[in-house]
Amino acid sequence: MTEPFDAPEGPPAAEHAKSLLRLLPGETEELVTRLGQPRYRADQLLRGLYGGFATSIDDINGLPASLRARLAAEGYVAGIAQEAGHSQSEDGLTTKLLLRLDDGTLVETVLMQYPGAPGSHPRSTVCVSTQAGCAMGCVFCATGQMGFERNLRAEEIVSQVLHFARLLRARGEHVTNVVFMGMGEPLANYAETIRAVRLLTGARTFGLARRSITISTVGLVHGIDRLAGEGLQVGLAISLHAPNDALRQELIPTATPHSVGDLVAAARRFYHQTGRRVTFEYALIEGVNDTPELAAELGRVLHNLGVHVNLIPVNPTAGPFVRPSRQRVLAFERALRAAGVNCTVRVEKGTEIAAACGQLRTAAANAFRKAPSAPGRESPSTAPSPAPSPGR
Repeated sequence: MTEPFDAPEGPPAAEHAKSLLRLLPGETEELVTRLGQPRYRADQLLRGLYGGFATSIDDINGLPASLRARLAAEGYVAGIAQEAGHSQSEDGLTTKLLLRLDDGTLVETVLMQYPGAPGSHPRSTVCVSTQAGCAMGCVFCATGQMGFERNLRAEEIVSQVLHFARLLRARGEHVTNVVFMGMGEPLANYAETIRAVRLLTGARTFGLARRSITISTVGLVHGIDRLAGEGLQVGLAISLHAPNDALRQELIPTATPHSVGDLVAAARRFYHQTGRRVTFEYALIEGVNDTPELAAELGRVLHNLGVHVNLIPVNPTAGPFVRPSRQRVLAFERALRAAGVNCTVRVEKGTEIAAACGQLRTAAANAFRKAPSAPGRESPSTAPSPAPSPGR
């Protein structure tokens, strides 16, 4: 089957900075021993990066000055992303950062917090981007309409998490979950996405539990099958958005002619191989895919599959699509439940600062240049000029 898009993989381009955040523990050991240092220096280096959240080599105090100098002389750096702007929701629970990477590329990343029981820390989920822009072309998604600029490297993905981890540490909190649901299609940047997962979950690196990570895909079947074979035990979310191929191709122009059946089969294979229940994401658009009849059809497609469906009332973007009324959303949910499918309506966070599902779009950098139209807080003084993006 021909996939809708598969961005080129391979090593990072030579013009990018050599980041220590790219290196897995074994590669870090190889580096320090090549520089004439004992192997234990690798753990000191990793602790400085992932425990101390060092933004420069000089900040890694556990390393001897001679090793720090050698690393710098060889062109290695620690931090590779600079904050170019931020927005925060009025309740303070959602924060969006605009990051400028070492080549000037702009990406957005979001922190979503959910209060826990009294006296406990909140659940803190970081939504990371894996590409600058996206080639999938979903018609209701701002990132999809932005076009594709480039894949992100694993260290650029990891840097997004570390930026928020540093912020949370200052408040006595920590990152609890990471979702690969920001800009781009993670499975179209497969090698770098998997390297980032390994860096985030490694016991000697960031140390996040694998089951605390979810990877979302618009439906790259070969990527789903590859992910099932990695043995990573991460969660999988598939963006479906329609119960039949004709409607799905209207909403996702890159979808293949038989994508609904192919994705149902891929979800079944993923569950059988990993034991992890798959989530299907369904963006509800008024008058397009939100009728009880379509809910019943979706129920027939997913019946006895053992999946969970996240219903997501579409978020405002520059497009013409309208979020359904609460009554229509609940009617769709009832019809789907009546068909025997487990589902919930997602609690959206950050809509007023364009930080919710489908709203990330750095080409529209005026989100960081203008006062917000809805309550929230921004930092326009640090805003960059709008970045050019293909497809605009």
